[in-house]
Amino acid sequence: MTTYKVGYLIGSLAKGSINRKLAKALIRLAPESLQFTEIPFGDLPLYSWDYDEDYPPVAQAFKAAIRASDAILFVTPEYNRSIPGALKNAIDWASRPYGTNAFARKPSAVIGASIGAIGTAVAQQSLRSVLSFCNAPQMNAPEAYIQFTPGLITDDGEVTVASTEAFLRDYMEAFHTFIAHVLAVLPREEG
Repeated sequence: MTTYKVGYLIGSLAKGSINRKLAKALIRLAPESLQFTEIPFGDLPLYSWDYDEDYPPVAQAFKAAIRASDAILFVTPEYNRSIPGALKNAIDWASRPYGTNAFARKPSAVIGASIGAIGTAVAQQSLRSVLSFCNAPQMNAPEAYIQFTPGLITDDGEVTVASTEAFLRDYMEAFHTFIAHVLAVLPREEG
């Protein structure tokens, strides 16, 4: 069985983020053939095209980590009915300057948790629009808007509700299948 390297981005910079807990749960429940690496972006400066001629080392490393991944998993909260500014900034760094977009042809999935009843539905739609522009093939189903309740996921990523655990396991199985299908049609570009 082919092993795929999945980079994951957690939209919240908060250490105690419920989306960090969700990411841990997803990794625990994923097929063994998916290997995960968090791609942090909290140290990136605000993007400006003034940097395009001389990308700072932290941005070069971030973009290289995206390129080294076979697929990208976005685990994000919703801030003011959209994605967090730091996540959008990171996407801008990885997709610029024009013609050097690290997300192009990179299978991606979007999921998130919120204490609100609609989970992160609006933020995910906002993120999907950005990823479409970045030419990142997206897993569109199943959709996953997780309403996070106290104790749903432990600090170690253990899901305490059986139906939620089964749903998240199925979500990760679907992501594995999606990655395999996309990469069969759009093999990774070298270089």
